[in-house]
Amino acid sequence: MGQAASRTASHISQSVVKKDHAEKMGGTALYVGDYPQQDMLHGALVRSPHPHARIQDIRYPELPAGYFTVDASDVPGENIAHVVLDDSLVFADGEVFFVGDVIAMIVGPDRREAYRLARATDVVYELLPAVLTVADAQEFFFDYRYGSGDVQAAFAEADHVYEEEFETGYQEQAYLEPQGFIACFAQDGVLTLHGSLQCPYYVKAAVMKATGLGSKAVRIQQDHTGGGFGGKEAFPSILGCQVAIAAMKAAGRPVRVVFDRREDMEFTSKRHPSKSRYRAAVRDGRVTALDIDVQFDSGAFTTLSPVVLQRGIIAAPGVYRVPNLAVRGRGARTNKVPTGAFRGFGAPQTFFAIELMMEHIARDLGLEPLDFKRAQLVERGDATTTGGRYHFDVPLPQMLADVLVASDYERKRARYAEEARVRAKGACERSEEARARFRRGIGLALWFHGAGFTGSGERDIIKGRARIHKSAAGQVEVLVSQSDIGQGIKTTLAKIVACELGLPYEEIIISNPDTARVPDSGPTVASRSLMIVGELLRRAAVRLREEWREGQEQDVEEHFVEPDFLVPFDLETFSGDAYPTYAWGAAVVELQIDSLTGTNEVLGCWASLDVGTPIDQAIVLGQMEGGVLQGLGYASMEQMAADASGRIRNNSYSDYLIPSAVDVPELKVQMHVTKYPNGPYGAAGAGEVPLVGLPPAYLAAAEQALDGVRLSHIPLTAEETLKVIVR
Repeated sequence: MGQAASRTASHISQSVVKKDHAEKMGGTALYVGDYPQQDMLHGALVRSPHPHARIQDIRYPELPAGYFTVDASDVPGENIAHVVLDDSLVFADGEVFFVGDVIAMIVGPDRREAYRLARATDVVYELLPAVLTVADAQEFFFDYRYGSGDVQAAFAEADHVYEEEFETGYQEQAYLEPQGFIACFAQDGVLTLHGSLQCPYYVKAAVMKATGLGSKAVRIQQDHTGGGFGGKEAFPSILGCQVAIAAMKAAGRPVRVVFDRREDMEFTSKRHPSKSRYRAAVRDGRVTALDIDVQFDSGAFTTLSPVVLQRGIIAAPGVYRVPNLAVRGRGARTNKVPTGAFRGFGAPQTFFAIELMMEHIARDLGLEPLDFKRAQLVERGDATTTGGRYHFDVPLPQMLADVLVASDYERKRARYAEEARVRAKGACERSEEARARFRRGIGLALWFHGAGFTGSGERDIIKGRARIHKSAAGQVEVLVSQSDIGQGIKTTLAKIVACELGLPYEEIIISNPDTARVPDSGPTVASRSLMIVGELLRRAAVRLREEWREGQEQDVEEHFVEPDFLVPFDLETFSGDAYPTYAWGAAVVELQIDSLTGTNEVLGCWASLDVGTPIDQAIVLGQMEGGVLQGLGYASMEQMAADASGRIRNNSYSDYLIPSAVDVPELKVQMHVTKYPNGPYGAAGAGEVPLVGLPPAYLAAAEQALDGVRLSHIPLTAEETLKVIVR
């Protein structure tokens, strides 16, 4: 065994070659679509073309030899695709609830023929009324409320009262690899599934429920996975159940379902569209009360809506001290594709609203938004929105100072304000200045992201376990259920173990998770993997180092224990510490608007992000830059529309635009390190924070460029910009 690791691990942030680098760069990494055909059967799904209808009859075409159908009648267990609740179905049974709802599957040896047969299947429907907007929703899956102080008294005593509504649309995860699974039911009675996924134990639990098989008879393996961003958290549980049922009917032959891009974009989960109403009471230049009503469009089934909505309303008051709060959040049931997790889940929608609300209030009061926000920031020791505590340093003032200097914010803000005044004066005189084609603005935003699972989820639901195995020959293997979906978790977890054992990083073995071999260390979600599971592995490695026995096999396992400083979270009252700690963000966006075409060009973006100690500098910086760019896309161009039936219209990258290489602005991201004492070497949650606050920074810049007009909706596309200009 090597030398004992330095307790400070000062070198942990130094970048190394990623564990999966050689496979991916050499083209040897197998994705679910890469496995050889051999005896493979292929499944094609029969989907509803209607948002809400009763199924009266299913008329399958004549099937060639070797083809068969799968539907609700074939489900041996419960016809439920378990996610958080049990309302999603494996196959529709008598009624369909959105365009794309799965009724059946055609399975056979040729994929194209299976798809042709699926299209030829004639389903007779009785059409039923459909709800296609949140405004028309009469049913809400969830209705959460929490508050503090005396809101009514604060409004009665206010100098000013403001009220605004904010809206956000869908956002597509746009992962490189579409959804896919292979399943095989072997003669020994073991059902094995492998594919593109984030959470193997989520899929395992769902498949067990749908098939009626016991734990030892269901095995889930993660293949190399081409991205997820939350889109492969819940949906694989649904698709996995469908493919599993088909495999059980296939007499030992493997069944594969891999979506094409259009199918994936139309029928898998998106970021929740939202509508938020904010009322603010202001007295003596401070916000003294907020009355907030948030509505998310959950679609036809709940999937991950409860946790997304919880996180959204916890973040709804932002990073400000507001003594009186009344917050309500509802998840509306509509006859549209179910929505789910997406990087930052829930928080981008409400941080967009609160940051613009603060911007607008400040301008109405004749104050600079920067000063107005800075004066009301939370500090260490303050109560959180749910009555917990900010237990550790809140570094926003320093981070804000960093981005202000890097962007030259204050000088540019004053300059662009003067240009707007000249334009306003010129408009009266019909001067050239008033007709200036290119207009510039600069805006900022401040935010947090709760690190780890919400509330008591880690303690009461996940109960994560992490294991290290040492062979008699001294080889060390990391055994966890964390999925590397491009974010580099294999690399960072291996680095932690290597550091504590004093072994070369290259010698640490870590493979894609297989539920037959790894313990349930929890899902790869919520910026928890490194902070929670990484710390479990660090502790296990310390024990292994201390107990190391040459020539013997050893297994060391650590279990999650909740920090004792936390105020227990109660979901019924929405009170307590929602998260053990927070990642923090500050960003400035500068843009230029072409008033002739409405196109918006980002001239620069400067961000300071605090995720604790970076366990690998290159990996973390790549995550931060990628997340910032996703946030800019969400703000500016990622418009996803549905037709009159609720069906997604723009279902390809030809008509759903995401930022490409030519859209990358001058992008400067710096890391501010505030160590979290309960994370490995001070690391906290990293993956989700960079996206959260970019939309309000973008729109604040656009508002200045558009001479102070108030904006309240994203994305702000060129078409939307032109509407504002000609208004």
